[in-house]
Amino acid sequence: MLKGCMAFFFKKKPVVETSADQEKQHAAKSSVLAALALVSMKVVVGISTGSLGIIAEAAHSALDLVAAVVTFFAVRSSSKPADHEHRYGHGKVENLSALFETVLLLFTCFWIGNEAVKRLITGKVEVEVTVWSFVVMAISIAVDVSRSRMLFRVAKKHRSQALEADALHFSTDIWSSAVVILGLVCVALSNVFPGGNFLHYADAVAALVVAVIVVQISWKLGMRTIDALLDGAPAGLEEQVIKITEQISGVVNCHHVRVRTAGHQVFIDLHVLLDAGMTLKQAHDLTEEIEKAIMAVSPEADVTVHPEPN
Repeated sequence: MLKGCMAFFFKKKPVVETSADQEKQHAAKSSVLAALALVSMKVVVGISTGSLGIIAEAAHSALDLVAAVVTFFAVRSSSKPADHEHRYGHGKVENLSALFETVLLLFTCFWIGNEAVKRLITGKVEVEVTVWSFVVMAISIAVDVSRSRMLFRVAKKHRSQALEADALHFSTDIWSSAVVILGLVCVALSNVFPGGNFLHYADAVAALVVAVIVVQISWKLGMRTIDALLDGAPAGLEEQVIKITEQISGVVNCHHVRVRTAGHQVFIDLHVLLDAGMTLKQAHDLTEEIEKAIMAVSPEADVTVHPEPN
């Protein structure tokens, strides 16, 4: 059954895909496999040692795995062309995926924080620090560094918010894993030095720090995602469009500019005042010139120019 599920998940689609779509899907697929490996390692070591920090990291990575799977399907869906029901394409699927990841991360933070506070209040802290505790966290950092860099590179190249959200998840894992290692070191020292019992709570404190880090990143990501879903315009792009357009000979004025995004796609509508004496062909040629000038700074933009007589 598992083999059949994996075959379905990784099967090739019969439709022809662009190299950009294939690169994005490869990045998302690699993220899924890496997350699956990390979750398995952290669960085994966390349960065997009783480390809340590692268990918290396992829970964090488990939700990262869910988010990575959602991202994979979101990237595949967003690459579909526009149709009769979705005139602006399917790019918003990526934005929805990023919002879903944010909700998962905030849920994780609540659980981690709740468990850490319980341990600090009750004083029941039983953590066995072994060499495997440090090995699994070191491997986690190495994998997360490689994975986040790859995802950020592909996300920036193809303007994919879903992949960027995935990359943010794994970049936070790097810092949170480092905090967990620090907590484990403190617990180990508490068993060596007399009077260092207070260090025994470092694991729970490390878990709280993980939660705080993730909340901060999740909040920023959530606000950006909601802004995109509400058709918030990219900062500065409207002013840039007006400046570029009004520098073109024959354009009297540029106004009523509207900019919206759907995943990596940018849609730009603008009105321009032209000489009323222009022929229809002259006006058409000028609007095409305007579109090319705007696309020079925003290559993937879908530009619509509305000419008006002056």
